Amino acid sequence: MRLSLPRCTRAVLAVCLLMLWPGPAAAEFPPQTGNSVGMEFVLIPPGSFPMGSPPDEPRRDPSERLHPVTLSTPFYLQVTEVTLGQWWKVMGHSWVVRRQGQAATPVTRVSWRDTQEFLAALNRLGEGVYRLPTEAEWEYAARAGTTTAYPWGEHPDCSRALFGNNASKEDTCVDYVRAKGWDVGCPAPAGSYPPNGWGLHDMQGNVWEWVADWFAEYPQGPVTDPKGPETGEMRVRRGGSWFMYGFYCRSANRAAAHPDSRFQTTGFRVVREVPGG
Repeated sequence: MRLSLPRCTRAVLAVCLLMLWPGPAAAEFPPQTGNSVGMEFVLIPPGSFPMGSPPDEPRRDPSERLHPVTLSTPFYLQVTEVTLGQWWKVMGHSWVVRRQGQAATPVTRVSWRDTQEFLAALNRLGEGVYRLPTEAEWEYAARAGTTTAYPWGEHPDCSRALFGNNASKEDTCVDYVRAKGWDVGCPAPAGSYPPNGWGLHDMQGNVWEWVADWFAEYPQGPVTDPKGPETGEMRVRRGGSWFMYGFYCRSANRAAAHPDSRFQTTGFRVVREVPGG
């Protein structure tokens, strides 16, 4: 008798089979690293995962087509979003008028093109090779081995991520924020919420994060090390933010914006490539 599996189940099964194949070892690299700017990174191992969301996930967008993805090379990902303190150390205080806050506040109001200026300056320090994560790397790291809508389960949780911190529009988490002694109407200090299974803070919520890819439809079948199209009009943002609804924090959720856009809700975190990566 031939067993017929739903399409989403077949995609997950394909990923499981891919994970049986050995990939490049990550053990030769230290599990954590840092730099003189105060940025901390954790090593993300290579592996495979089902990228996107199943058809029955609440608030799912059609652009989240479920498909198997393999990442063949380990990489370091920043433990938190880039903070104002780190931005100032790299770029100087001339940006301070547009970016006020404490040193531990995630930097926001940075366009995708601004992130490229920051990365160029950071790379000039000669302490490693830095870049934005690809969209696939971001989701793989955000999931940390989970397949649920959020890393902790199927529903948004004010104690796990910052969203709904907007007293005039979406105030779901305002009481929780006030009980913590944080400010309403803005992001929390970087690293305020519990880390995911790989030690990464605020992959869900706090501020949207620019990633490297142009926004486009996902491919139909399995892919390895995808980087998105070579050209486009909109760049991808991931993770949701403090400003609005919890469902924007789903691991598969995608948003797009013009690369020159600067939002009070959007920042970024960076990849540090492994030597030889």
